[in-house]
Amino acid sequence: MPVFNGIETPADGRAIRVEAGRMIVPDNPVIPFIEGDGTGRDIWKASQRVFDAAVEKAYGSERRIVWYEIFAGEKANNRFNEWLPKGTLDAIRHFVVAIKGPLTTPVGGGIRSLNVTLRQVLNLYACVRPVRYFNGVPCPVKKPEKLDIVIFRENTEDVYAGIEFQEGTEKARKLIEFLSEFGYEINSDSGVGVKPISITGTKNLVRRAIRYAIEHNRKLVTLVHKGNIMKFTEGAFRDWGYQLAKEEFRDRIVTEEELWKDHGGKTPEGKILVNDRIADAMFQQVLLRPDEYSVIATPNLNGDYLSDACAAQVGGLGMAPGANIGDNAAVFEATHGTAPKYADLDVINPSSVILSGVMMFEHIGWQEAGDLIINGIVKTIAQKRVTYDLERQMRGATKVKTSEFASAIIENM
Repeated sequence: MPVFNGIETPADGRAIRVEAGRMIVPDNPVIPFIEGDGTGRDIWKASQRVFDAAVEKAYGSERRIVWYEIFAGEKANNRFNEWLPKGTLDAIRHFVVAIKGPLTTPVGGGIRSLNVTLRQVLNLYACVRPVRYFNGVPCPVKKPEKLDIVIFRENTEDVYAGIEFQEGTEKARKLIEFLSEFGYEINSDSGVGVKPISITGTKNLVRRAIRYAIEHNRKLVTLVHKGNIMKFTEGAFRDWGYQLAKEEFRDRIVTEEELWKDHGGKTPEGKILVNDRIADAMFQQVLLRPDEYSVIATPNLNGDYLSDACAAQVGGLGMAPGANIGDNAAVFEATHGTAPKYADLDVINPSSVILSGVMMFEHIGWQEAGDLIINGIVKTIAQKRVTYDLERQMRGATKVKTSEFASAIIENM
């Protein structure tokens, strides 16, 4: 059996494989997990119990997940003196699917974002964030149930590429001087960064978004961009997105221009509408007309802002799952931070990781297990047996611990 980070892999499990772009999933897949920093310890314990219970209830003894711990963040640094060991990356490549809790990322100096590094090194080019409402969850908007969207955020480019130079350094000075030769006058005391957006990155993302819409019977894909200002990066994202839609999905899509020119404003039966919106206008749209949108494809920075803003409308990041998906690997993750002051207190809402596990089950084709978890969460929230973040906003609710919330979900499957 292969060894990663000096730890043997389980002999009673088998690796998921990718052949000709298709996943081959055994009945006993080895799935690596990263526990996470801070509250990740409490969240993972609770989430793993829910996952195992759902698989057992859905498939009896026919299927099971064989868990294999890999390391990143503080636990990895304490154990291996590395924040993201090579063995962790190799394990994800080998086993194809992994899941993780929240990881520490300092603001300013220090280590680079481990989440960003994972995405770039493994080419997990699509950050997928479904945002939906669970009835009874306290929300700041009047009709949160109107928002039911899936955001596809490009994951490896844009300003998150990490190409930036600190003010006062020789590299920053040289870049500022170089740009001045093209007529761009930048203050000499500036830090500077580069914003790459490519045809490859854009088309990979938009292709996956349109495929998702087709497979899940969603009728609209919206390209969100700031192309009116950044014409050759975000404007190009829009143009390349439409180009990909016409090149590869011509018989399945209609553009907004074609909709009004050829179809009287009505989407033809069996077609998916592909349109686009300016990013700042889109923030208004998801507040004022959320039910008019379904699948969103957007560059990295816009997607980061938009996914968190949408999550706030349905109860916050504690209820928001996420996935980072590429052609040869996928990592499912919590979308919130580590909240270290609450670590080991058994109080944090584990729903983000649990719902990310639902996405993982859907990804590997174990839909029945994912559906059981959703049913369990819906019933538990309806019973108002919730963690403190929700209990303090719900009249008549019973506050439960992280572990107790997991037990209630299992009971309600």
